[in-house]
Amino acid sequence: MQSQKFTLMLESVRRLMRSGATARALNVLRKGRPADVAQVLHALNDLDRHAVFTALARSDTKLAAASISEMSLAESVELLKTLAAEEIAQVLQELPSDDAALFVAELPEELRESLLDLMKVEASTEVQELLSFAEGTAGRMMTPNVFALREDLTVSEAISAIQRASRDVEMVYYLYVVDERNHLVGVLNLRQLLLAPPTTSLKKVMGTDVISVRTDTEQEEVARVVARYNLLGVPVVDEENKLVGIVTVDDVLDVIREEATEDIYALSGVSSEESVQSSPLRSVRLRLPWLLVNLATAFLAASVVHLFEETIEKVVVLASLMPIVAGMGGNAATQTLAVTVRGLALGEVAWENSRRVLLKEFLVGLANGIVNGLVAGLIVCLRFGFSAKAALIGGIIALAMVNNMVIAGIAGTLIPLVLKKLKADPALASTVFVTTCTDVGGFMSFLGLATWLIKFLK
Repeated sequence: MQSQKFTLMLESVRRLMRSGATARALNVLRKGRPADVAQVLHALNDLDRHAVFTALARSDTKLAAASISEMSLAESVELLKTLAAEEIAQVLQELPSDDAALFVAELPEELRESLLDLMKVEASTEVQELLSFAEGTAGRMMTPNVFALREDLTVSEAISAIQRASRDVEMVYYLYVVDERNHLVGVLNLRQLLLAPPTTSLKKVMGTDVISVRTDTEQEEVARVVARYNLLGVPVVDEENKLVGIVTVDDVLDVIREEATEDIYALSGVSSEESVQSSPLRSVRLRLPWLLVNLATAFLAASVVHLFEETIEKVVVLASLMPIVAGMGGNAATQTLAVTVRGLALGEVAWENSRRVLLKEFLVGLANGIVNGLVAGLIVCLRFGFSAKAALIGGIIALAMVNNMVIAGIAGTLIPLVLKKLKADPALASTVFVTTCTDVGGFMSFLGLATWLIKFLK
């Protein structure tokens, strides 16, 4: 049902934009939810998307703001850049301060200063405070408008305080309790509060084992904390344990989606800034650098093959078999790499337990190498006849396969671990380095063994 509704909305907007009826297209969008509007904007071509969003920002700022908060960061920033500075400021003012800070940080620096001056003082101040924290930390992604209760309140006083609270408070599923100096000392939920006697002090009903994160905690760790303890939100404290904000589960979901997208793209050598809506020129610009790096590593592998030209000339059949060893090693490395990068992202793999992980992947590579090597050797014998020469070539490809599968397991584990240790993105460059290891290792193993046993292959 929702799919049909969206399709109808999208087709209506496209038809109205083709006929120049922008105002009527906006009326169609106003009947949908912000998430639906965001999806429609995403599906439109560049010209219509910019035109619709510009008109929406000028006529319904709240809907425009809510819609871009449902889109990817790159798309949202691209749309904001089509507006005048005054219009961008008006849109940002309608957003929660954490979302506004996210967008402001991605805009050009000269525009950023103008926007902060144009925004209302309160909104501008909150955004500047969030921007003072490092990118990718809890401090940058938190909402500073967090509801808290004093520990000396009674249950009835706490309920009255909640009723008086502004509707702009981010979340009151959890009620955080602070002392007179705003130190976070406890937490309770609404059910606990409503079931407790009215005259009971909050100190007696609150839990003191509060799960919190600091402002400098990395956003990936924040996401792990929320997922591990099944929280709807997690309080953020400073170095003195003072409550300064809250990170809610919707922000965490955005982080998880963003990190997953970045890792998938990075493993393929694609920038997270690219989307299916990107122009061909932009896609070429984003993909070309890594393709050139891959080209360089391909020449490195080719230089290894060049070392064994004499062997290949004497036993030509080796030329048709050597890509099998390198290709299977690459496939095995991709599997190991995917598991390792995911483990690093979830905190399951760290430098401290790397020996155990490395040993496990070594054994997996060895077992897979033996099985695949035996199958490959048997196929070679079947293909070239059960002669002594065919059996020897089958044995060579089997041993080379075992060796390269082990290299794949070690490289696929060790390279992302080292990159993580060096504070680099383990997904970004791992594929290039690991593929190089398996290509070079595969060619060296197969052709090296063949060269060593060349007198028996003539």
